[in-house]
Amino acid sequence: MSGSNSAFETLAVRVGVARSQFQEHGEAMYLTSSFVFDDAAQAAQRFSGEDEGMVYSRYTNPTVQMLETRLAALEGAECCVATASGMSAILGVVMSLMQAGEHVVASRSLFGATVQLFNGVLKRFGIETTFVEPTRPEQWLSAVRPNTRLLFVETPSNPLTELVDIAELSAIARQSGALLVVDNCFCTPALQRPLEHGADIIVHSATKYLDGQGRVLGGAVLGRKEVIQAPMTSFLRSAGPTLSPFNAWVILKGLETLKLRMQAHSKSALDVARWLEQHPRVTRVYYPGLASHPQHDLAKRQQSTGGGIVSFEVDGGRDEAWKVIDATQMISITANLGDAKSTITHPASTTHGRLSPEVRESAGITEGLVRISVGLEAAEDITADLELGLSSI
Repeated sequence: MSGSNSAFETLAVRVGVARSQFQEHGEAMYLTSSFVFDDAAQAAQRFSGEDEGMVYSRYTNPTVQMLETRLAALEGAECCVATASGMSAILGVVMSLMQAGEHVVASRSLFGATVQLFNGVLKRFGIETTFVEPTRPEQWLSAVRPNTRLLFVETPSNPLTELVDIAELSAIARQSGALLVVDNCFCTPALQRPLEHGADIIVHSATKYLDGQGRVLGGAVLGRKEVIQAPMTSFLRSAGPTLSPFNAWVILKGLETLKLRMQAHSKSALDVARWLEQHPRVTRVYYPGLASHPQHDLAKRQQSTGGGIVSFEVDGGRDEAWKVIDATQMISITANLGDAKSTITHPASTTHGRLSPEVRESAGITEGLVRISVGLEAAEDITADLELGLSSI
């Protein structure tokens, strides 16, 4: 089905199904490295691109293509290219659209590995990045240079859930002749569709909410065909950060329940955030659904709900934050997020631990900060477990 006029929930279940001659009801998993051609002429046409059929699973596979089609429909994108992980999706965007001597303007509030990629790996290859305060558009504008190719942002950010006005940043990108890339990992298309607000490219860590149960790694890049399809496919074909058919199938099945899960995560996260905000041992709570969040009004315009990530600060720095984490009994101590199981971590020593203290400080990631990915357990059980931790300090 094309599904252009169907509801999100219908698209998540029905779009992108490619049945074999056996007419299976569940999507098939094509665990094959290569594909057989009718004759030598067809093989040549497939390799040259004249025939759009399957060639080799490094860059063409039916199961992966089903995932790409479905996710593109959910994001309202013309094109989706799936990758091996969220980080490979970001790397693919840069490597397929940029060259040495060009420049990126990026939010200072990014996942630690993303900062390391821009400020470490890519810098060695002649791509320079300027980091700016995500919520100050004048800094974005002043940081732009004639050789700026990309503006890169997470909204909401990891771990402080800072929001960026995508439409406002899009206007700056247009004015500057750059492309706006939005990491939509925290919201997913169930809560936010950045292309509708003017973004050019969306990247996903499908490892998180798109799978939703912490089972596999995956990533995706979405946008206009003319911008990403040929460059990203060429990058996959040559560099090989390929999503496996098995992982693609798992994520594809995860998309079927995406909206239900994101609504449930968001409802419980709001309950947890409100509870934390009233707790005497918590000094600050970061959650877009709270009226106290600096971009709460923007969240109401740009997102349908607040999402599943809540961060909070306690007095006493690392020692007290670790006490809170270690005293919990149900919540999993792991840096992954977007799982059905609630997770808890100390960003300054895990996800952002490889950044210098100065970089962490400039991004607002304090030693007393704790991040929770609110899962699908009952909210009262999550808060009861957090109380074990908070009462220990």
